[in-house]
Amino acid sequence: MSALFGVTTHRHPGHHEIISQRGALQNVSAAPPSPTDEFGHIRLGGIGPVLAHEIERRTGVETRVVVLGHLQRGGSPTAFDRVLATRYGLGAIDLVHQHQFGRMIALRGNEIASASMAQALESTRKVDQSLIRAALSLQEGIGA
Repeated sequence: MSALFGVTTHRHPGHHEIISQRGALQNVSAAPPSPTDEFGHIRLGGIGPVLAHEIERRTGVETRVVVLGHLQRGGSPTAFDRVLATRYGLGAIDLVHQHQFGRMIALRGNEIASASMAQALESTRKVDQSLIRAALSLQEGIGA
């Protein structure tokens, strides 16, 4: 973890992002007991609060946890959403292994690609007006 802070400190002083995935606590002694679902499968999750506590304990730095699923509640994910999320995650891991920091994962057509943050932010992309009209008509149809 200290190595991660060393890598990011010079880029964004005072701000760090640590990304983890569900299931990361399976073999960690600090992990709380894993509950099971109705089929006896272990319910994964809980790495965020454990990491936040440990970071605060070791560094004295206030640490916050954001659970992406809680942040982006847009309905139940489809199979496509789940596969796409996995592909994004694998792409991000590949970038870290290749030491390609300052890049983001993107979907170009059906392919996972990476782009520099500068490239991603160099122009504004607008949503097609016909899509906005379609969304608004659906909203009106449900009485919102």
